[in-house]
Amino acid sequence: MSRIGNRIIKVPENVTITLNDNVVEVKGPKGTLKQAMLDGINMKNENNEITLERKNEEYKANHGTMNAIITNMIKGVTDGYEKALEIVGVGYRFNVQGKKLVINAGYSHPVEMEVIEGLTVAADGNNKITISGIDKVKVGEFAANVRKVRPPEPYKGKGIRYVDEHIRRKEGKKAA
Repeated sequence: MSRIGNRIIKVPENVTITLNDNVVEVKGPKGTLKQAMLDGINMKNENNEITLERKNEEYKANHGTMNAIITNMIKGVTDGYEKALEIVGVGYRFNVQGKKLVINAGYSHPVEMEVIEGLTVAADGNNKITISGIDKVKVGEFAANVRKVRPPEPYKGKGIRYVDEHIRRKEGKKAA
């Protein structure tokens, strides 16, 4: 049985959390994030500690989810989030042009992606990029969309993958 919703969230000194019209607003050194409270959950902020309470057992899933969301928002405005991607293959490369990411991944045309507002994409050479921002959901979603352009294949390992991702390799055909 999970008790994530019952965790007490400690708020750092440089972060302020306010609740207005059922919307949680977290302000920190890196920016501001807003999130609507889920149904049936009440928030109490006392002595830089946040506790969440649910109305009844129906809202148990929302209790843990809201606790995790607020914790992620606090980490985002203090430290931020990063995802690193690499591209493997002959002629495959990333190119960052202002607010556009151009991906050459073996297609007859380069794939252009518009960088979501609030995110920054930094190129580390031609075959690595780092996506960073304060919103964990946006960082993860944009990284997943970039990976979808050419997912890694199991035979030669070509494609776009996360830097820490392990690709299970297959053997391929045997000569007769």
